[in-house]
Amino acid sequence: MHYLLLYDYVENAVERRAPFREEHVRLAREAEERGELVMAGAYADPVDGAVFVFRAEGPSAAEGFVRRDPYVANGIVTRWRIRPWTVVIGA
Repeated sequence: MHYLLLYDYVENAVERRAPFREEHVRLAREAEERGELVMAGAYADPVDGAVFVFRAEGPSAAEGFVRRDPYVANGIVTRWRIRPWTVVIGA
């Protein structure tokens, strides 16, 4: 099963996330290495949120990411939600 983790960001997120970016990316790479995170990235123009695609038996991998993410802990993320996603086309 796939799960989407959707983030909404504060204004000026690019500047405000800078002190936390290295840790945020490290957590994402670790999730990818465990086979949980398929892909992730911020929206472009404007950078006002992000999407993460998790592949797991349940939402716990995405929930665990949120609990550890410095973007969430430091107020860069104003809202987040996890949605089950049915993939019709693609791996």
